[in-house]
Amino acid sequence: MKRILSALLFVLALGSGLQAQTPFYQGKTISIMVGTKAGDVYDLYGRLLAQHMPKHIPGNPNIIVQNMPGAASLIVANHVYNVAKADGLTIGAIYPALYFDQLIGRKEIKFDWAKFVWLGSPVTSNHLLYMRADTPYKTMADVRKASEPPKCGATGTTSTAYYVPNLLEEVIGTKFNIVMGYQAGQDIDLAVERGEVVCRAFTLTAFFAREPFITWRKKGFVRVLVQTGRKRDPRLPDVPTIYELMDQHKASESARRLATLVLAAGDFGRPYVFAPATPRDRVEIIRQAFSKTINDPEVMADAEKKKLEIDFTSGEELETLAKEVITQTPETIERMRKMLGI
Repeated sequence: MKRILSALLFVLALGSGLQAQTPFYQGKTISIMVGTKAGDVYDLYGRLLAQHMPKHIPGNPNIIVQNMPGAASLIVANHVYNVAKADGLTIGAIYPALYFDQLIGRKEIKFDWAKFVWLGSPVTSNHLLYMRADTPYKTMADVRKASEPPKCGATGTTSTAYYVPNLLEEVIGTKFNIVMGYQAGQDIDLAVERGEVVCRAFTLTAFFAREPFITWRKKGFVRVLVQTGRKRDPRLPDVPTIYELMDQHKASESARRLATLVLAAGDFGRPYVFAPATPRDRVEIIRQAFSKTINDPEVMADAEKKKLEIDFTSGEELETLAKEVITQTPETIERMRKMLGI
């Protein structure tokens, strides 16, 4: 009897040990919630991760991409923060400038930017503003002196398409007429082709990564008037940076501080987040998997084939940056409110 009991206890202990060794993610499905339509560059990065990341996660879970477009990814951000379980199975791919709306106190914001769990970003994002080539706006000087401001399309107030033109107004005195309400970037591009609007601001990555921009560049359909990096991108050697234009037009120190705060969104790049209170062991698993995936030679080759740039920022770096941008002086916040038309 004692032998039987001992054997039973041994089997139970062995089973318990095996269960403890089973990776959490084994047999699970992770959802990457993308705040844009399928086919957008945000979506392409999400699908790149979904394809390659499972092999870097113990347990090799399935990863799927779910698109939840609208309000410049605010819908996804609120969903991940408040609705999704903090169990490490829902990742948000959100716009990098949503902290604007928190700083100025928009009631639609249902999150604390600094309390997201930051997983990483595959790329930093400098931006540009393109203009239809058949318009009279050939340079930013033409925009400054225009009697009728050019119409630019935008999805929401924290989209590049909205805040870059407004920032230019604040720091160098241009004027734009921003038409809101488009669901995604592709919708704005279609509107440009139809002539509803004539300009859009967005990332350099997207401009050089996909259609219709490849064809547009070949046909000379649009021209780029400004870029936001501190140095000119080698692909746009003749396009001035916003910093050059601020020097040219002698922007004030307060305007420059505002530009630094706003353009920090480019340092966030295309960030991926978990909800607060996600267990730390799962956070570390996904952070490590994110880093290994982005640095995987196979992923690098796939990204190059898809014309997706890779410039990795770790979750720890994004976490530090998130705390920095949320801590601002009342003067800077007031300038941001003015910039966003509040």
